[in-house]
Amino acid sequence: MKPRIIAPLFMFIFFLMSIGFGQDSNEKDESGWISLFNGENFDGWKVGNNAQSFSIENGSIKVNGPVAHLFYMGEVGNHSFTNFEFKASVMTKPGSNSGIYMHTQYQESGWPKYGYEVQVNNSQGDWKRTGSLYNIVNVRETYVDDNEWYTEYIKVEGKRIIVKINDIVVVDYTEPDDPVRDEGEVNRVLSQGTFALQGHDPGSTVYYKDIMVRILP
Repeated sequence: MKPRIIAPLFMFIFFLMSIGFGQDSNEKDESGWISLFNGENFDGWKVGNNAQSFSIENGSIKVNGPVAHLFYMGEVGNHSFTNFEFKASVMTKPGSNSGIYMHTQYQESGWPKYGYEVQVNNSQGDWKRTGSLYNIVNVRETYVDDNEWYTEYIKVEGKRIIVKINDIVVVDYTEPDDPVRDEGEVNRVLSQGTFALQGHDPGSTVYYKDIMVRILP
């Protein structure tokens, strides 16, 4: 009789494993890309002051309101990334400004002190345009228009940072061993950390979706 008991039990355990029992809830595709945003809620994300600046609209994150930052604090990579590829679909409304921080740390308020900001700005008054490694390698050209979805891609490997806008390389920067930074920006260096989306001002409206990361060795 024992074989008849063990076999069904084994099949039940195998069934649980096959439907993801005990597995990471974040989806990972065959090429290693992992979703950081489920399109439904802010699971895995955390915002400090001015949380009203972030909402979900039609499966995307809508950013509109006073200065605020939405930090990824989820289980992927234990929200601490060193070498990685990151990409997101982004759409700006006219006159809007935002940014994507990386190698940063959660903080309740103010502009993030740590890591780099990759600019999101196609038509706002600041001349530093989308794709700029803000205040480090600034991009003057505008590669995409407002009111259209585009892909913003960031790769960090060792000391090298590559930023692409719709597969166009707009920044290829290698951080020197002893980088010179202006006062107040001494922490604009590579180390490790998480990602954050920036709410810049009440006049800016920016949308993010398909937020993905691929962890590199």
